[in-house]
Amino acid sequence: MSDDKSIYEQIGGEAAMNVAVEDFYRRVLSDEELAPFFDDIDMDRQIDKQKAFLTMVTGGPNQYTGRDMKSAHAVVVAKGATDRHVDLVIKHLAETLASLDVPANLIEQIGAVAESVRDDVLGRK
Repeated sequence: MSDDKSIYEQIGGEAAMNVAVEDFYRRVLSDEELAPFFDDIDMDRQIDKQKAFLTMVTGGPNQYTGRDMKSAHAVVVAKGATDRHVDLVIKHLAETLASLDVPANLIEQIGAVAESVRDDVLGRK
């Protein structure tokens, strides 16, 4: 794969992102530590927002219209989200991508993006 292609293009574009986000949320909602954070959440809307966000941060078309990370995650902070929960989310994201045969170097780059918003997600910035 060419290095001049975005991560989004390298992983397969929209079709791959759709599959990845659907699988990611299956994993997250099956995780007993994470699932409670999604009680009373419109998962169709959540999945759409996540697809748009991940598309944007991996170099795809920017159609993200959601709130900033700190505002968007204030509700999970109020429910007690900690670094442990962020670690689990990043783990599930990496496992999802690996299951879709995304190369390790791209998984690391996507994981670095997820890591870069940790403090915002946890309300520390």
